[in-house]
Amino acid sequence: MSERRKTIPSLVKDPKLIEKRREQIIEAAVHLFINKGFHKTTTREIARASGFSIGTLYEYIESKEDVLYLVCDAIHAEMETRLREAINFNGTGLKILKLALKSLIRVMDQMSDRVLLIYQESKSLPKETLRYVLGREEEIAQIFVEILQKGIADGSLRIDEKHVKLMADNIMVLGEMWVFRRWALHKHYTLEEFTEKQITLLLREISVSD
Repeated sequence: MSERRKTIPSLVKDPKLIEKRREQIIEAAVHLFINKGFHKTTTREIARASGFSIGTLYEYIESKEDVLYLVCDAIHAEMETRLREAINFNGTGLKILKLALKSLIRVMDQMSDRVLLIYQESKSLPKETLRYVLGREEEIAQIFVEILQKGIADGSLRIDEKHVKLMADNIMVLGEMWVFRRWALHKHYTLEEFTEKQITLLLREISVSD
């Protein structure tokens, strides 16, 4: 990823304490941003929900935008961790892809409010920080690039190398569709039915054999 992770200054020198306090800030801010939105949430409310004073809050961040950045970064990190933990990279690319698609949609379902939060509020970040946040999603898509390339190499998937990145992005959109269109999709599909149908449609295009 070309954009570097932002370093947020802190008046506190203890790294473990910084990590602990920022975890409290992130968790408090997530709930506030989901329920009230970024702009309607005040730093005083974030401090109160975190369990400390406004003065203490500013020992760990410099602005409300810093909090939004920490929130977005934490959500992406959790998404990537859950996805990688759920995927067993043993077997053919086809077998791994099926498992990865199921895992992606399940993670999107479990984290739907947080995924929506990123898309709704990340535009409030400064341009440089926003580029980093968007780049984190590219890192998650890279998981599918690796799986597709494995399938090409072992002969279980058929796709032109030049289209691998596009297909990986398509897969990300399939997972996100359940987040953005769940209100409509729920009328016709359970999560399991949606997942199986999307896997069938995708593999019809790129699998050599089922």
